[in-house]
Amino acid sequence: MKKTFGVIGGDRRQAELARLLREDGNTVLTYGLDRWKPGGERSLEEAASADAVILPLPLCKGDGVLNCEEGSAVPTLDLFRRLRHQQRILAGQVRPAQQREAESCGLVLEDYFLREELAVSNAAATAEGAIQVAMERMDAALLGADCLVIGFGRIGKLLSHRLHGLGARVTATARKPEDLAWVRAYGYTPLETGRLEGHLSSFRAVFNTVPSSVLGRPLLAQLPLDCLCVDLASVRGIEPAENVVWARSLPGRLTPRTAAAAIRDAVYYILLEERGDPA
Repeated sequence: MKKTFGVIGGDRRQAELARLLREDGNTVLTYGLDRWKPGGERSLEEAASADAVILPLPLCKGDGVLNCEEGSAVPTLDLFRRLRHQQRILAGQVRPAQQREAESCGLVLEDYFLREELAVSNAAATAEGAIQVAMERMDAALLGADCLVIGFGRIGKLLSHRLHGLGARVTATARKPEDLAWVRAYGYTPLETGRLEGHLSSFRAVFNTVPSSVLGRPLLAQLPLDCLCVDLASVRGIEPAENVVWARSLPGRLTPRTAAAAIRDAVYYILLEERGDPA
């Protein structure tokens, strides 16, 4: 059954998502995407009236502000007050404060980024993008280079695998003993995330996936001067410096079509499960 979707806010992947939904025969109303869909915008009221409203990943780009292009951004609470409790309302990386705002308006706000298939697809695109960022900024090949991957979650695992495949010598960090055991099992050098002191002098590239402070000035000073640091976390984990690139939201910037297809599929699965239809 075809639906009317409101796609509100976001980046290029949301613009691609609107296109994919429309190609599937759905009616799509957009707001806040005029930078990528010039001339095709509706008013916020029209987009917010759709059967299903899809909000961006991440939902917010500031405290209580919808992730949207400048001039279109609205406070999330103002947006929620325009929506109806009968609508399906989906968003990515929903913060507790926005979940409470939605509940105060009588809304059920579903986080599509909690879908494992979407999280894995996003991690794969992020790992691929991280290597692209590094290769564009390094003056030497990754082949034979000592690379440090901080954090061994989805992104850390996939990034370590890709770096290893390119011939890099990979050291991966984790906090839990079981994760360190997996680092060893994959053939990488294990290192505890909280014990980086004295182990940083040989790395040519450092990739951080941990959304909390892990590399401050004292540790950065232990890296070689030509070491590139790529911070992939949504919250800075590496203190800003000349050799540090904060490369968050890479799927939306580098592979928006692939990222959009993953979001579309997750949305369809959520709607199918709601109806009780077989996948």
